[in-house]
Amino acid sequence: MSKITIIGAGEVGASCATSLAERDFANEIVILDVKRGLAEGKALDLRQSAAIKRFDTIVIGVTNDYAATADSDVVVITSGITRKPGMERSDLISTNATIIKEVSRQVAKYSPNSTIIVVSNPLDVLCYCAFKCSGFPANRVMGMSGMLDVARYKSFIAETLHISTKDIQALILGGHGKTMVPMPRYTTIGGIPIRNLLSEEKVQEAIQKTQLGGEEIINYLGRSGWYAAGAAVCEMVEAVICDQHRVFPVCAYLDGEYGYENIYLGVPVVLSKMGVEKVIELELDPDDKIRFDISQQKVRSTLEIMKSLL
Repeated sequence: MSKITIIGAGEVGASCATSLAERDFANEIVILDVKRGLAEGKALDLRQSAAIKRFDTIVIGVTNDYAATADSDVVVITSGITRKPGMERSDLISTNATIIKEVSRQVAKYSPNSTIIVVSNPLDVLCYCAFKCSGFPANRVMGMSGMLDVARYKSFIAETLHISTKDIQALILGGHGKTMVPMPRYTTIGGIPIRNLLSEEKVQEAIQKTQLGGEEIINYLGRSGWYAAGAAVCEMVEAVICDQHRVFPVCAYLDGEYGYENIYLGVPVVLSKMGVEKVIELELDPDDKIRFDISQQKVRSTLEIMKSLL
């Protein structure tokens, strides 16, 4: 029996629930929100699609009832305010840190053996917040950022080369924001290094579009997107629930890896029922190392602000 809880019934939470239900690998999904009726309504709507989409996963919605989430295997936290045009992810910190603090304590109370996946922004520092406030070991608290950023990176490469995203392998390091570090050195298309197929100008263009990918969506919609984020979370949850030992870029706790300590950053890891089973350390070019360090400094500066709020 496997149980997944999604905290937050907004667009990202609902998209995540939809992706998870359609994969049909979990027995039960609980959606929780503080707004009365929102989670219940979306869960009912999703449940009624089961006969058409042919899944058996039970989906229920509750209003602020953490008892209903008890004994979850994975808890996905999407709650909090979202970015609007002109906002940086760090602008959300005060409100969302307060929310994540309370949510994490409730998760620890009702699902002490669960794995937490944070989606709320600013993601890197809110992972740290969930880690400290839940009291969970670091391997059982992680963030979704790398999966989403890599998906955007692959999308832009595929559009440029007119190829399928299925044949692209890629990696991004660092914080979830403009200082993220897409890695052309570890980007291949059907095993072929990207620089064999794209000019350096086009490679850098794809990198820049990836770094600004979230803002582009916000400029269109007036808020953050949700489809890709929901799909990214689904991949991570399945890897944990089904003990798949997948290699994914996620926001993970570093305790000396890459030379950094006591911080959450995007790195490649092995995901299994243990959560983050292993952080994979890669050889970095001097330029990549510099960019990774700049990203780390940006995250750490925001982290210091967040620590003052705990």
